[in-house]
Amino acid sequence: MSRAYAEALNRLRPAVVPANGEAGRQLIDRAAALLAGRARCRVAEAHRHLLRMAADRRREVLEVAHGVIRLLDVSEAPAANEPVLTVTQLVDAALAAPATVPDPDIGPWIATVQRILDVTPGMCGFLTAERDESGRLTDLVWQAASPDARTSDGRRGTQLIGERASRQSPDGEVSGRWAIYQDVLDTGCPAAIGPFRHGDGMYRVRAHRLGQGLLVQWARHDNAGRESERVAGTERLGNLGWGEWDLVTGDIYWSNQLYRIYERDPRLGPLSREESEALNLPDDEPLRQAALAAFENAERIDVTTRVRIGGRIKHLRTVADAVRDAAGLPLRLYGIVQDVTERENGARRLAEVERRLADEHELAASLQRIILPIPEGPLELPGLKVALRYLPAGQENLVGGDWYQASQLRDGSVLLAVGDVAGHGIPAATTMAQLRHALRALSVTTGDPGALLAHLNRLTCDLERDSPELAATAVVARFDPARQEIVWAQAGHPPPLLSRSGRTEPLTCPSGPMLGVVEDATYPTARIGFHAGDVLLLYTDGLVEHRRRGPDDGLAQVIRAVDDAVRVSPEQPLAQLLARLRQTNPDDDTCILAARPVTGETRDLRRYLTANAN
Repeated sequence: MSRAYAEALNRLRPAVVPANGEAGRQLIDRAAALLAGRARCRVAEAHRHLLRMAADRRREVLEVAHGVIRLLDVSEAPAANEPVLTVTQLVDAALAAPATVPDPDIGPWIATVQRILDVTPGMCGFLTAERDESGRLTDLVWQAASPDARTSDGRRGTQLIGERASRQSPDGEVSGRWAIYQDVLDTGCPAAIGPFRHGDGMYRVRAHRLGQGLLVQWARHDNAGRESERVAGTERLGNLGWGEWDLVTGDIYWSNQLYRIYERDPRLGPLSREESEALNLPDDEPLRQAALAAFENAERIDVTTRVRIGGRIKHLRTVADAVRDAAGLPLRLYGIVQDVTERENGARRLAEVERRLADEHELAASLQRIILPIPEGPLELPGLKVALRYLPAGQENLVGGDWYQASQLRDGSVLLAVGDVAGHGIPAATTMAQLRHALRALSVTTGDPGALLAHLNRLTCDLERDSPELAATAVVARFDPARQEIVWAQAGHPPPLLSRSGRTEPLTCPSGPMLGVVEDATYPTARIGFHAGDVLLLYTDGLVEHRRRGPDDGLAQVIRAVDDAVRVSPEQPLAQLLARLRQTNPDDDTCILAARPVTGETRDLRRYLTANAN
C-alpha cells in the first residue's frame, strides 16, 4: 500500500522539479498534507489541486507551497464551528495572506523562551522573520538570547534583543545563509551551516524552526573560539566569574558568569562601587578591611564574604591581584569571584550535625556510666568471683546498648546476665537501662532464668510499640553455690563459653527467640555443673563479630584467648583472660562477664585487673 501511494505521489509531481531538489519535493508534500487535513480531503486530491492552481495562477509551485505552510502550519487546530474550506479557497487564502502572521500572544511565549535560554550554555538565540510582500526573508529580529550569545559588533546576551541580524551579519544574504534560514522557516527542516568565515573567526551554525521563529545555535571553531568555550565551560563548572578593572581609564569588564553570580542584567554593565558596597553585610566589614590592607601591601587578596542579592545571602570568595608600576602603585586590578554559597552552607550544616552528635554522644555516655557502672576490680559473690569489662566501640559516636547484671539473690544464689540492645546512641542506652533495671526488679520475685526472660520479652514488646523495630538479646544464668550448678536460658544471644580441664567450648543453647519479636515466647532452661577450675564467659556479639573477620573466626580467637589464660594462670585466670580480650571492635561495643567458682583460698584479683587496666 505504501509503495503504491509513493508512486501515485511521484506521478502527481511536476516533471520539472525546482532547483531546491528533494527539499522542494518535501515542502510540496508537506503543503499537500496540510491542505488535506484542513479541507478534509485525500492527500492525492490536495496534491493535484496544489499543482493545478499554481499553474492556473502562473505562480511557482514552491511559492504556493510556502504560502500554504505559512497559513496552515500552526499549533492550534481549527475551532469546531470554523467552516470547512475547499482546497481552492485555502490556496487562495494562502496566497493572499501576509508574509508574516502576527501572534498577539507571542510576548509571553517569548518570555518563556528567554527563561530557557537563560540557563542554556553556549551561544543561542531566537529570532523572528521579516518578509517582503512576496514572502521572501528580508531580515531577522532578535527576540531572545542566551547569556553567552555574542556577535561580531561586541553585543552580548540580552543586549541583542530587538536588534536586526543584518546589522551583525550584513553578508548573510550574499553568502546564501539567509536562503537556508528561509527554507528552515518554510519547511521546518533543520539545517547546519559551515564552517564559514565571519569577521575574524570561523563559525558553524545550526538552525531550527521554533513556533513562528528561528532558533539558532552557533559556535566558533578556530583556536580563539575553542579557548573562549573552554574558559566559559570552566566558569560554569566552578561557578566563578572573572573581571578586570583598569584603574587608569576606569574601564571595567565582567565575564558572563560574573553577571550570573550577581544576578545582574549585562545591559546594565558592571556594578558601580556604591552598588557593590550596598550588597555587603556589615558584619563582614573587618574581613574586607583586612583584605584591603593586604592589597595595599601588594599582597594577593583571597577573602570570602557575604552579600545580599535578591533577598538571599550568598557567600562569595574573591581572589584578586594587581598589575603595578615600578613604584608599586596598582594600574590594573584583575581577579575571580566564586559563588561558594553551597559549600559554606554545607559546612555549616555539617558542623551543626557534628555538634549535635557530640552532645548526643556525651549525654549517652553519661547515661551509660550512670546506669552501667563498671567496677574497678572483681566482684565477690557467694561461691563466685566475677570480673567485668566494657569495651566501647572504636568509633566515639557509637555508644551502644550492651549491659550486664551480677548480683546476689535473696536465697543466696547469684544472678548473672549479659544483654545487647540493637542500635546506638541515646535510644539504645535508654532501652538498655530499662531492661537492666527491670531484670533487677523482677529478680526479687523469681530467680528462674526462663521466667525472667519471658518478663523481659513482654516488656520489650511493649517498648517496641513506641520504638518500632526495637530488638534485643540476652542470656540469664543463676548460680546455686550449694549445688555447684548453673541454670541458664537465652534469648537470641551468642552461647556462653565454658572452660573446663584446659578446654573451652560454647554451651549448647536451649531455644529462645530475641526479645521483642514474639510476644508470648517461652524460654526453656539448661543446667550445667560449675566447679572449681571452671571458667564461664558471658559476652555480647561485639566480642566475636568484626568487619575484618567472620563470627566463626572471631569465636575461635576468643576460645584460644580463654585457653591461653587458663593455661598461664590456672588458679587465677580472670585477670589473664580480660587482659587478652582488650581489643575493641570499631563497629560495636562489647560487654564481657567472666566468672569462676572460688574457695576460701582464692586470692583477691584486684591488683591483677588494676595492672592490666593501666
